[in-house]
Amino acid sequence: MNVRIAAVAIGRNEGGRLKRCLTSLQAQVGRIVYVDSGSSDGSVAFAHSIGAEVVELDMSDPFTAARARNAGFDALRAGGLPDIVQFVDGDCGVQPGWIKAGMQALDSEPEIGMVTGWRSEIAPEASLYNAQCQMEWRRPAGLIEACGGDMMVRSVAWDQIKGMNPNVIAAEDDEFCVRLRKAGWQMRRIPVEMTLHDAAMTRFSEWWKRAERSGHGFAQVGHLHRSYFVRERRRVWVWGLLMPLLFLAGLIWAKWLAALVVLAYAASWLRSSQHVMRLGHSAGVALKHGAFLTLWKIPNLIGMLRFHLRRLRHQDMHIIEYK
Repeated sequence: MNVRIAAVAIGRNEGGRLKRCLTSLQAQVGRIVYVDSGSSDGSVAFAHSIGAEVVELDMSDPFTAARARNAGFDALRAGGLPDIVQFVDGDCGVQPGWIKAGMQALDSEPEIGMVTGWRSEIAPEASLYNAQCQMEWRRPAGLIEACGGDMMVRSVAWDQIKGMNPNVIAAEDDEFCVRLRKAGWQMRRIPVEMTLHDAAMTRFSEWWKRAERSGHGFAQVGHLHRSYFVRERRRVWVWGLLMPLLFLAGLIWAKWLAALVVLAYAASWLRSSQHVMRLGHSAGVALKHGAFLTLWKIPNLIGMLRFHLRRLRHQDMHIIEYK
């Protein structure tokens, strides 16, 4: 193990997935901090049993993944802050060799404040929803603008921007990366397998809630950083709100307008399907994914509207859970 690096894992009721996560780190890092958010499945006891340091969040305050990661980083200070911290979600196992590869990437480029790799789904064939996650995770290597919550960060960079914003309930990793870039750091994705993720999504309702959460993230991070998520927010307003309103108006006043909206959605579906086919999927699979990618904007809109309603009412930003 390498004492220059420690790991922070976060989770709640992850069961066997957490066991896989923590044991995958044991031989690769000097310290492990597990931040628990109210588990009732023995997660805390297991983390203690393998020698991990455990932080149990006060659940009287609204939970966010950002708050949990901040708590894990702060816990590392007690034993002497390491040079580098690997953050990982409790439903992910860290791949052998990733820690060494990530550290080498940071050591070779002092201007890089954060490095990430490739996340993969354990069972992308188990459901269409898992397969969609797999497509999301597989992004090109090179300099990047943002990444997900599995990331290796220099402690000095994390401290410089004061970690994550605990009030951001979704896309908190994007928001962190925006501030990291503004602080002058670069970020890189290297072509190395980093983590195995277990989405375990089998129901349409889970997919819908996850899309709502993404929409909330688009709106909240876009509100904090106006130049970020611009394209995503524009697409949601157009395809999630404007086009349905035009369709309803067409049904009432002009049937041809409703027909044009249907044709526009069909064209969007085909474009999305062609994109999936270019990723190597068959036409049949691509058409299914294309339909979900087109529908995605509707729950995105609900999430965006929920953020703005909470903001205007000065309400707490409670997390939107999909599992």
